[in-house]
Amino acid sequence: MTTSLSSATLPVFTHMLSNLGHILARAQADAASRGFDTAVLFGYRLAPDMLPFSRQVQIACDAAKNGVARVSGLTAPKFDDTEATFDELRARIEQTVAWLATVPASALDGKEDQEVTFPVGKDATRTMKSGDYLKLWSLPNMYFHITMSYAILRHNGVPLGKRDYLVGAAAA
Repeated sequence: MTTSLSSATLPVFTHMLSNLGHILARAQADAASRGFDTAVLFGYRLAPDMLPFSRQVQIACDAAKNGVARVSGLTAPKFDDTEATFDELRARIEQTVAWLATVPASALDGKEDQEVTFPVGKDATRTMKSGDYLKLWSLPNMYFHITMSYAILRHNGVPLGKRDYLVGAAAA
């Protein structure tokens, strides 16, 4: 049985971004219960050369929506990257997931061998076949930034577990 590009990517992007939204809700509730300003977390990074927490969440969304848009030819929603609260970050995730739900399977399926050129860093591009791009670049990129978001929150004492990362709201 052949796995279609849409079935290998769209449900995964949706599931993991939904889990990220759950993780952010848990972090927001934890901050409220411990009485600290959540703005402290938004600039937090695990290493000096690492992007801060808020940017990790933004890029996780971008990896999904831009990856799908580049292959499908559809226009992904654009965000200003100005989110400064958990509610705003969760709204970005929800908007990304909602957009992914509008992408028909036919927009991806059959385009596995089509070439896609995409930005890598600030000054370079890379070209890959669409199937490889989504499965070997976009999905891992999303996973990486969700994992970094999770790690930053755990490092700051948010009581998260592997179930929150893998199962999301169903873990609660």
